[in-house]
Amino acid sequence: MNVFSIYLGHVHDALNALVKEGALPAGLDFARVVVEPPKDETHGDLATNAAMVLAKDAKLKPRDIAEKLAARLKAAPHVAKADVAGPGFINLSLDNGFWIEVLRDAVKADRDFGRAKIGKAGKVNVEYVSANPTGPMHVGHGRGAVFGDALANLLSFAGYSVAREYYINDAGAQVDVLARSAFLRYREALGDDIGAIPEGLYPGDYLLPVGKALAEKHGRALLQKPESEWLPPVRQAAIEAMMEMIREDLAALEIRHEVFFSERSLTSGTDKVAETVEFLRKAGHIYEGRLPPPKGAPIEDWEDREQTLFRATAFGDDVDRPLKKSDGTYTYFAADMAYHRDKIERGFKTLIDVWGADHGGYVKRMNAAVNALGAGKVALDVKLCQLVRLMRAGEPVKMSKRAGDFVTLREVVEEVGVDPVRFMMLFRKNDAQLDFDLAKVIEQSKENPVFYVQYAHARGKSVFRNAKGAAPELSTDPASLAGADLSVLTDEAELALIKKLAQWPRLVEAAAEFHEPHRVAFYLYDLASSFHSLWNKGKDAPHLRFIMEDNPKFTMARLSLVKGLVGVLASGLAILGVRAAEEMR
Repeated sequence: MNVFSIYLGHVHDALNALVKEGALPAGLDFARVVVEPPKDETHGDLATNAAMVLAKDAKLKPRDIAEKLAARLKAAPHVAKADVAGPGFINLSLDNGFWIEVLRDAVKADRDFGRAKIGKAGKVNVEYVSANPTGPMHVGHGRGAVFGDALANLLSFAGYSVAREYYINDAGAQVDVLARSAFLRYREALGDDIGAIPEGLYPGDYLLPVGKALAEKHGRALLQKPESEWLPPVRQAAIEAMMEMIREDLAALEIRHEVFFSERSLTSGTDKVAETVEFLRKAGHIYEGRLPPPKGAPIEDWEDREQTLFRATAFGDDVDRPLKKSDGTYTYFAADMAYHRDKIERGFKTLIDVWGADHGGYVKRMNAAVNALGAGKVALDVKLCQLVRLMRAGEPVKMSKRAGDFVTLREVVEEVGVDPVRFMMLFRKNDAQLDFDLAKVIEQSKENPVFYVQYAHARGKSVFRNAKGAAPELSTDPASLAGADLSVLTDEAELALIKKLAQWPRLVEAAAEFHEPHRVAFYLYDLASSFHSLWNKGKDAPHLRFIMEDNPKFTMARLSLVKGLVGVLASGLAILGVRAAEEMR
């Protein structure tokens, strides 16, 4: 039950009635009319901007429209008050009976309350992590991993058909550096003195097992071969070992992808990069030409020569983009275009790429590419995840010996656990820098959001355990709770909690529409706060306690309220990939 959608329908009905009676002109576009929570909760339960956004087209003053519309809305179901505020906003207050029905619906639906159908089973590809297979994952990778995984969960909950994908960058120069680094460790495993790791190679100890495995398989045979012969098998062995390590790192964070797409596969067998370039050439989007010298900041792929160019400027980019290097090989951008074309050919109409913030300069050209490849019918949304600054009690954390130059994601998960990592990675918008304090995320206090939310769920569960002991005759299955007399829930704190629960369906739809899973984390914290406030109020006011042994009617009503709460907390935490704790120790 989406309260806001329901009353948007009532607003549309009232507007159509005004049109029919001649108070408003025909043909008005209601698309910009919204119903949302008022900025100030004391103003009511709902607010609509209808009069404000229709005034210009209607050639009427906003307040004149608002007064006529408010008069109509007073007759809508469960509307207790309809007030005009300021230049023409309308605030609606609903009677308690409506909120009781919302709670009853939440209890019946349990963890499915708020599950949406706005996705209409549309196919969405969410590509996230896609770290170079050159070593273990660091904390920055973890942020993108958690964000992408939670976004995929959210979109599924909103009715989309979601594919979770990892793009393996296994065709660039960095994997050759990996191979040379592994070869050095292979020599070391054979007993050679390799000295200090040369500048430019990967120094981490994580390559020691790779070197050992190569030594066991090949003995000293690779030492007799030139690099051109030993590089391919060493590279393949190193990539496979690194991807296995990355999969284990992701699994430690309870993240599993359905598709692992190899960049190298684009040019093995059928050359999909060449096919993509030819596809765009036939469409008139490729030409041979020269790029003018860049104005202002230098452009990294500018060369003063005749070259193959993509008309990126025709699709909103700042400059046209080269597709071939001076040696005749394709650019990384050409390969990325081929990869995104492959996604489109698999039937995805919405593509979401989760990247690190250092790739921000790449967004415009990729949007241009998808626009051209999809003929304007495919949407690409690139989500940039800012850096994570790892702290311990306010002090920066030192680098990892195992990784060589960064702290691994696995080390962080092993120290604080999955739940704090996942929740805190989402308790800040993805494009804002995140300070992750290893000490604070395990504190048992309100200042620690993950504890605060999990504690609310555990408290709710404890109410049912206590009720079973105090009143074992009460039936607490969803049907019995939904059938309870909920009209006794009249205290402001009780109604405030119900109204907060009622926001959940709308929040799910909005968070899914804008691809913002952090909204779920923020909402859960606010919901937990409302519950803790009611709990604390019951300590001072015995008549508000959840279990009243001498009053089963009140007890059942309040158990229903708690049932609605734990259902939403559990489904919201599941979207974030965080455990809904049964009890806190």
